[in-house]
Formats: sequence, C-alpha cells, structure tokens
Amino acid sequence: MSDTVTHEHRPPTGTPAIGTERLGFYTLGGHVADPRDMLGELEHAERLGLGQAFISERLNVKEACALSGAAGAATDRIGITTAATNINTRHPAITAAFATTMHRLTRGRFTLGVGRGLRPQIAGLGLSHTTTAQLEEFAHLMRRLWRGQTVTDYDGALGRFPAIKLDPTFDEDIRLATTAFGPETLAMAGRAYDLVVLHTFFSDETTARVVRTVKEAAAAAGRDPDSVEVWSCYATVTDELDEQVILKKTVGRIATYLQVYGDLLVSTNRWDVAALTRFRDSEVVRELPGWADAVGDTATFERLRDVIPAEWLDCAAMGTPRHCAEKVRAQFDLGVDGVIMHGATPTELDSTVTEFVALGS
Repeated sequence: MSDTVTHEHRPPTGTPAIGTERLGFYTLGGHVADPRDMLGELEHAERLGLGQAFISERLNVKEACALSGAAGAATDRIGITTAATNINTRHPAITAAFATTMHRLTRGRFTLGVGRGLRPQIAGLGLSHTTTAQLEEFAHLMRRLWRGQTVTDYDGALGRFPAIKLDPTFDEDIRLATTAFGPETLAMAGRAYDLVVLHTFFSDETTARVVRTVKEAAAAAGRDPDSVEVWSCYATVTDELDEQVILKKTVGRIATYLQVYGDLLVSTNRWDVAALTRFRDSEVVRELPGWADAVGDTATFERLRDVIPAEWLDCAAMGTPRHCAEKVRAQFDLGVDGVIMHGATPTELDSTVTEFVALGS
C-alpha cells in the first residue's frame, strides 16, 4: 500500500443538510496546566460527531507538534488542525516534515494551520513579525516540499536556504489553514490556503463580508471558491454554566481582545471607535493588572460589561442550549463552511450539539 493518503469525503459547500461534521472546537482552551486533559476532550468530541479539533499554541504546556501527535494517535475520525502555530519559530523544513508525519499518522485528517503570532511575544523571542507576503510564500514552499521537490538557492520572503527538501518520493496532498483578520490577509488566504479561521466576536455583517473576500480572492486566483473553507470562530456559552464562568468566557474574553488588538477588531467590525476609547479610558480597564480573562473576578467582569457595548457582546451564542444551537446554525446562513464553537469544551457543548442535531432533523 502506498504511504500517500487522501482526505476523507467532505460535504460540498451549499449542501442542504448541515451535520455535526461541520462543527469544531478548540481543545485545551485558555490557560491549562495538564495537557492530558486533551485526550478526554477528543474522546468526547468524537462521540458527539464533531468534525474538527483545533489546537492553539502557547509556549507553556501547549506546544503544537507534541499536542498534534497525541491528538492524532488518540483519535480515529475527527480532523486535527493547528490554529495556529507560527511560521518563523521553526525552520520551514521542520514544519513541513511535522505536517507530513501528521498527515500519514492520521491518514489524511491533519491540516497545518499557521498564523502571525502576538507581536509582543514574537518580538520578545528576537523574531521579526510575520508579513502577509511571508504567509503566502510559506504556503507555496510547503506545497513544493510536499510534492517531493528540492528547492535550491532560495532567497525570498522567508529567508535564504541553499538547499531544502524532504523526500523526492513525496506526493502529499496536505491541507493548509491560516487565521485571518484584515482584508489583505483574508484575500491572501483565498489565493493560497485551503481553510481560513476567522476571529471571535465578528458581527454577522463582518462574517458575511469576510467570507465574500476570501471566496472572491480564490476565484480571482483561478481556484474553486468552494475548495477554500471558511470557519467562523463563534463563542458558544450556554446558561448551564456558572455565572462567573459565563462572564469570563464572554465579557472577559472580548475585553482581553480589546486590550490586545482593539483597534483591529473595532475597525474590522466597523464599530464605533469612540466606544473603544471609552472602554480604554474606563477606570476598570485602567486598573486591570493584566489581561482581563486571566486576572478578572466576577465583580470585575460585571464592571467591564458596563463599558462594552451590548451589540459587541451580542456577537456570540449565549443563553439556553436551544438558543445557542439556533445561533450556531445561523452562522451558516452567512456563508461559512464550518463553525468552531469557541470557549467551550466538548462536555460543555453536549446540550448545544444535541439541539443542533434536533434543529436539522
């Protein structure tokens, strides 16, 4: 049998029946101490029939390669996607070999997802910030290496490589994903990547607009727009959870995003810039000793809620499991191909997924 593997069948975009294979979750969400928790989450996710498990990377106990290998070995059906690791913290050949190993380990269930990383952390590592041009060139280089090519005398956006190769017998079809925010990155993703992960707390108007940006860029590049999947990253928090947990996953999370890259989030959503200024100037924000979702308590979250416009918080699924399921299904009406139910473990998603299935029956 050949080592080259193919992807499992995926329903084409526009298929009337929207099943749980078009739903995903982030494993080991937020701040965690024990990476083995992922194994139980993945087992539960497969029982629910979820289609994708996304792995984010943090430089603590969430190193992407180690987690991906464990996730691939511990599962049989669910897709495994890094969303995301950086393109400049490993040599491109190492990243390409990692993806090929995962591709064969999972029999085609793996997607290599990359992104820019956080500016302060990247700068602290002594690395330069990743550009859109580098992300696009990275995709082209990965595909060449996966096709068994030897790339000699490379001198381009990614650096200088005298000779870079994997195995001349390779002919691998490995999916590439990227996280995208601004219009230039979204358009680049449509040209060069296979899956695009959007950011949390996008309004409905923004989600529909950025989906069009990706699909139109794919078409302009001569690609089939339906071959480029766009996944909404949609905060999904039911009222079954403790009040402080709900506040942390909603108010605390969007407040942190506004602290880290509020200008980009507000401009992308075309929200009121003055409201962002009021948020930043508020006493509660100025008193925060760190990121809101890491240091806040119930009282802090309640104060933060008062300085965040209600329409911004409405860009999430919150409430009863039925209501959350309806909101998740409504994301597909905006043109997305999949929905990552962000900020929730598979156990916390049990009731929402049950209601999602019921809505489609």
